[in-house]
Amino acid sequence: MIFLARMDVTFPAHLTAAQIADFQVEEKEYSGSLQRSGKMAGIWRIVGEYANHSIFDVESNDELHQILSGFPMYPYMKIKVTPLAKHPNSIS
Repeated sequence: MIFLARMDVTFPAHLTAAQIADFQVEEKEYSGSLQRSGKMAGIWRIVGEYANHSIFDVESNDELHQILSGFPMYPYMKIKVTPLAKHPNSIS
């Protein structure tokens, strides 16, 4: 199952720059692991925003939920998930 996820991050004002930097390091490690496993098929930054679009290739809705809720920044994310289906005009 292929999903597009838009993830927007908003940190609360009480977090320090060091705490945010720690989240960023943990996030990079977690997303890198997902990319190496093939579960996260791609990630793109949205220009001018602290947000991204990511493509996930997973077995179920439950697996996707488990993956998304495992992101270190999950408590500070707004996530919109769109299920994708192959387009009949696709040549790939």
